[in-house]
Amino acid sequence: VVYLVVFHLSFVMFVWSYWKTIFTSPASPSNEFCLSKADKEQYEKEERPESQQEILRRAAKDLPIYTTTASRAIRYCDRCQLIKPDRCHHCSACDICVLKMDHHCPWVNNCVGFSNYKFFLLFLMYSLLYCLFVAATVLQYFIKFWTNELPDTPAKFHVLFLFFVAAMFFISILSLFSYHCWLVGKNRSTI
Repeated sequence: VVYLVVFHLSFVMFVWSYWKTIFTSPASPSNEFCLSKADKEQYEKEERPESQQEILRRAAKDLPIYTTTASRAIRYCDRCQLIKPDRCHHCSACDICVLKMDHHCPWVNNCVGFSNYKFFLLFLMYSLLYCLFVAATVLQYFIKFWTNELPDTPAKFHVLFLFFVAAMFFISILSLFSYHCWLVGKNRSTI
């Protein structure tokens, strides 16, 4: 009974965290980072980068921006037409600016950023636990397979396949989860 409860709970949490990672928006900068209509028109008319930077500096003077480009210029996204806050990056796959962007994840078809990074870490953790649970469950049959104590049926190769797949995914996800835990501990992102 405990075995079934653990199995179902780990599977439900795995699916829930995967769902939340996919469908939680990664968060975009607020409207205060957008240029006013007059500033935007003036910015687009200007051809000299120095003049454009002066417009951006005026617009950003009251905003909490500490990160600039290497040439000390205010970071601006031409696609989204907004001043980029610190750790904000434009995702070309989603075509939006994402706060505290970590990466665009093809496994969830979404950017991993400020609002859904927690769910992404939970997804990795529950995936890791689920793979460990499957590998540990199949381990006794895997040992019987190698000692020739398992009856000679076609299902014995399924046991071998399931154990190796669970173990390989466990190792892969463990390295990814460890890396992201290290990033969280250092307050960094993959970008």
